[in-house]
Order: sequence, then structure tokens, then C-alpha cells
Amino acid sequence: MSSRPESERSDWTDLDLLTREEAYGRLQQEITETEARLAAFGDADQAAREFHETRLRALRSAAEDLIDAGATKKP
Repeated sequence: MSSRPESERSDWTDLDLLTREEAYGRLQQEITETEARLAAFGDADQAAREFHETRLRALRSAAEDLIDAGATKKP
């Protein structure tokens, strides 16, 4: 156990980092789930629909950034 308080410990010490592939896979899963939630709303709840559309755009953008960053990374 570290002698440092929880707030001062580095995230790196937890060794819970994801690879790009793992992160991309999780994003794709969340995109699929968000698309399903969005489809279930129909036109009934416009505020919820807008929230999920915004979330979906952000998830897709994050997934695209992972792909772009991985493609430009040099071995």
C-alpha cells in the first residue's frame, strides 16, 4: 500500500491502462448501445433525443480519433 494519500497517487500505478484497440472496442460497444437507445426514443422525448445524439457524435469522434492516432503513430 502506498503511503501517499489517494488524491496524490498517480493513475499509472494502477496499471489499468487500455490499449487503443481495447478503447476502440469499448467505444464501438457504447456507440451501438447509444444508437439503440436513440432508436427507442422515436420523436417522443426531444430533450433526451438531443442528449443521445450529442453523445453519439462525441463517441464517434473519440473512436475516429483513436483510429487516426493509431494510423499516424510510427513504429
